[in-house]
Amino acid sequence: MTREARITPLQRLQPVTDVIAEKTGPGAATLEARTAAVAAMAAACAAAVDRDARFPEEAIAAARAQRLLGIMVPRELGGEGASLADVVDVCYRLGRGCASTAMIYAMHQTKIACLVRHGRSSAWHERLLRRICAEQLLLASSTTEGQGGGDIRSSAAAVERNGSRIGLERRATVISYGAYADGVVTTARRSADAAASDQVLIAFVKENYVLEPFLAWDTLGMRGTCSAGFTLKAQGDIEQILPVPYDKIHQQTMVPVAHLSWAAVWTGAAAGAVERAQSFLRNAARQSNGQLPPGAPHFMKATSALRTLRSLVASAVRNYEAVADDERALASLDFQTTINLAKVEASELAVSVVLSALRACGLSGYRNDGDFSVGRHLRDVLSSPIMINNDRILANVSGAALLSALPASVQS
Repeated sequence: MTREARITPLQRLQPVTDVIAEKTGPGAATLEARTAAVAAMAAACAAAVDRDARFPEEAIAAARAQRLLGIMVPRELGGEGASLADVVDVCYRLGRGCASTAMIYAMHQTKIACLVRHGRSSAWHERLLRRICAEQLLLASSTTEGQGGGDIRSSAAAVERNGSRIGLERRATVISYGAYADGVVTTARRSADAAASDQVLIAFVKENYVLEPFLAWDTLGMRGTCSAGFTLKAQGDIEQILPVPYDKIHQQTMVPVAHLSWAAVWTGAAAGAVERAQSFLRNAARQSNGQLPPGAPHFMKATSALRTLRSLVASAVRNYEAVADDERALASLDFQTTINLAKVEASELAVSVVLSALRACGLSGYRNDGDFSVGRHLRDVLSSPIMINNDRILANVSGAALLSALPASVQS
């Protein structure tokens, strides 16, 4: 049994209490301090969440208590107007303790970003945003169905319209944390006679739908995301369909925010593994009069690669924010290729970092029953190349690469 698995429920509360007492006194409840409180809870419960493949209820409850779920919503609607850079930083900090908690948060914020950017002209969606802030609602995402796998630009299920009412029945092979969410944001074909790529995005709240499970979630890693398969049966009003076609939402918000927030989660998980490797080496040096074990060079590889990974994510966030208000730039082949390749590079590099951390720890990292185990980190981060499969992404962008000129200099 690992040290983190032996933590009792009462002990799980203590890190949060300590952090709040130290950093969130009167007038000092910064986003960083509130995130630290949630991250402490996530880390304390991470082993149990992974072992039991259960929803990280304690960490999400802490996120609600710290009012982190609505931070991207504009202030006039009850939120904090946080930037994507703020959200990415929260994802990274949560990911260091529990990748499942961080991924749930990243997926939720991706849906919030879509509602904020593309739903402000809709009174229904503005009311939803206010509710999200006031009630700290958690939104799930449903973009994967049937045999389509990770092709989120193709939908099988179609919206059924009856006057001002709509219905949708969707066999979704994955709805992450769907059973625990307060609402779901889903893609669908615009109508029964629409092409698979003619999609809309719809927001449903819990009273609008039922979920019938048909596929369990027993996976190598990211077990706490509880990404089971469900048949989604929903009814609602036509105004719950976002007023912007999904192809624009996909280009401008869904893909960039998802890839960047996910990359931050994987970077956080990688950083957590490097932290364990550092602790292992320090402990080994203390016990051997300063002599480092054979795996020490791999720690340097891990720290160097982690530095590159953090820089990659930070640069990609800056690049997106620089063009976020330019629809033409966001739709350009160059930007779409760049943001997709950022996801590919970040996911591959994150795996490399954790593998180097594992080799730095040696058997102590490989074991599941010690303080320096990085098994959970490795299993979680191995999801990154197949979460919207890198092979699919590379196949989609390879044609664009063939048409692009190579840079004339290193400064280009």
